[in-house]
Amino acid sequence: MTRLLREAFDEWADEVRVPHDLADRALRRRAWKPVGAAVLVMAMIAAVAVFVGGQPESVVRPADALTLPARPSPAPTDVRTDTEHSPPTKLIAAGGYAVSAYYVTSREQERVRRTWSLYDPRTEGYEQTSYAWVDAAPGLQAAAVIDGDLLGNRVGVMDMNTRQILKWFDLEHSVGSVVWSPDGTKLLATAYSSYPDLRRADGPSTQRVPESPRIGYYIIDLQTGESSFHDLPAMKDIEPGEDPRPFNVNGRQDLGWSLDGTMIWEPTATQPDKVFHTLDGQPREAPEGERYAEHSPISGTSPDGRLVLGGSGLPTKITEAATGRVAGQQRVLQLHAWADDDNVIALGCAGKCENEFNAGLVLVSVDGSRTTQLAANFDSNKDGAWRWVLTPR
Repeated sequence: MTRLLREAFDEWADEVRVPHDLADRALRRRAWKPVGAAVLVMAMIAAVAVFVGGQPESVVRPADALTLPARPSPAPTDVRTDTEHSPPTKLIAAGGYAVSAYYVTSREQERVRRTWSLYDPRTEGYEQTSYAWVDAAPGLQAAAVIDGDLLGNRVGVMDMNTRQILKWFDLEHSVGSVVWSPDGTKLLATAYSSYPDLRRADGPSTQRVPESPRIGYYIIDLQTGESSFHDLPAMKDIEPGEDPRPFNVNGRQDLGWSLDGTMIWEPTATQPDKVFHTLDGQPREAPEGERYAEHSPISGTSPDGRLVLGGSGLPTKITEAATGRVAGQQRVLQLHAWADDDNVIALGCAGKCENEFNAGLVLVSVDGSRTTQLAANFDSNKDGAWRWVLTPR
């Protein structure tokens, strides 16, 4: 059987690109069922014919679907703080969300680099990584990473408990971000033709952001092992006087998931701050009933559906979903995520809010009467400032 397969593949070698593990894949999948050598060779011929003639070049099929570490059940809901270190060294969490990762930005001439640190369940702290991007899955047991310096052509899935890569996905186009679907079964990676985080001098005291180099995105299905590319050029700026329509002047225009995972969105610099598409890139209206925290992938609606987070600005406010009536005001700068039905993870300000850039994460009640400091205050304008990523626990 092995000889027949080897001879068949030798004949095709100069004509088609056969996946390196195709024979091993077929043998492994058929190991439970006896089959004759001739039948197996014919099956392999048919498989290669489908691969050559029926699959687009953008589809990659790894040998096996991926099994992820189990999520904690029930999920923890305790409050965890680190008000002594900036960036934090210990887990920050409250209710249903935790700081799963954070990045520190630095300038390298025209480029803005992000250095990522990822939560480590073994130490209950954070560990700096060498990856271009990281994103933790819901449950904080697995992470998606981009292997590269600033961009990368390889996305990996990591077991956060062992720090081992469970699977690599090689991609044709470079990607600059990767995010998990809400159910933790897919990855969305935004592709760029060049690095998007650039700042160029446009005078002695001003900077210019070059046009975004976004070209599209990949959806990686971890259950099937398939990775498919879709074109989606960047949203452009508009000239003064043109008809109002969504636009985006930023170089980085990373895509995100709808709350139910059935659509994706691209960010705008306008209101509404998201434009939605089907998974294959067709424009669609925003999903009915979905509300988001401002400029965020996180739901703005409380877990019980009663209340909705308001926008940025001191003081912030929370309204009733059904009536729009103000349910409470909070002396914070931004509302980020619902810890539970009565408390919100927010960006609070130091002292009497004399400096809006001197702030830190807090837990605040809907009526604003209770505030718990979660992270140390820091000046976001200074070197070493960090930016958190909130993930469901």
